[in-house]
Amino acid sequence: MFSRIGPGEIILVLAVLLLLFGAKRIPEIARSLGKSLGEFKKGQQDGASSDSPETEKKNESKSDKPA
Repeated sequence: MFSRIGPGEIILVLAVLLLLFGAKRIPEIARSLGKSLGEFKKGQQDGASSDSPETEKKNESKSDKPA
């Protein structure tokens, strides 16, 4: 039922956003959304690299050494 979004719906959503936020505010919102998406992806990649087996082995070998 909601599987396809046509050009009419996209124009309607953009018009509502323009009315709600104004022409000055929309680029600011898009910019901050892009920055936060980039930070999220960066965090995902950092988290995935820290979960790799090599990193876990390094962490285990450090904790095995007596202080």
